[in-house]
Amino acid sequence: MDNNEIIERVKKVISEVLGIDKDKIQLESRFVEDLGAESVQSLELVAAFEEEFNIEMNEEKALEIKTVGKAIDFIKEYLDKK
Repeated sequence: MDNNEIIERVKKVISEVLGIDKDKIQLESRFVEDLGAESVQSLELVAAFEEEFNIEMNEEKALEIKTVGKAIDFIKEYLDKK
């Protein structure tokens, strides 16, 4: 899976979970401060990423991720290990 596909799929998941336009999601966007994610939505995002990419994320580490770009890096790193 190439980087652009991962980026698009991550943005799609964020858009669906948070109910915001995909075009407003930037790599440097912070989930809470910029995108308005609440704590329960953070858990929903982790679950949605797991489902979208068929992976199992360490929830504690995943919840430490603060930006879209870092989430993409985390998922890409996980997929590279598979």
